[in-house]
Amino acid sequence: MPIYEYRCESCGFQKEHLQKMSDPVLDTCPNCGKGSYVKQLSAAGFQLKGSGWYATDFKGGGKTSSAAGAGATAASDSGSAPACAGSCACHPS
Repeated sequence: MPIYEYRCESCGFQKEHLQKMSDPVLDTCPNCGKGSYVKQLSAAGFQLKGSGWYATDFKGGGKTSSAAGAGATAASDSGSAPACAGSCACHPS
């Protein structure tokens, strides 16, 4: 199910809601009760449930040697530059 982000234009209240795609759009703010609660344009968010390829292939469940695991931890803690070299939206310059 997708996760939608809403924001009230009256009071500024902002919250994420887990909704089916077929659910009606929310329009009443749960904070102030006004009808100015609008869906925001944001990155797609969803939850995968059950046991599928995503649970077995992408959760890092594979076994690694203890030396490789320690090296990976040390590299991530050393403050090395991100792969994008800091030029993406996540790392503004």
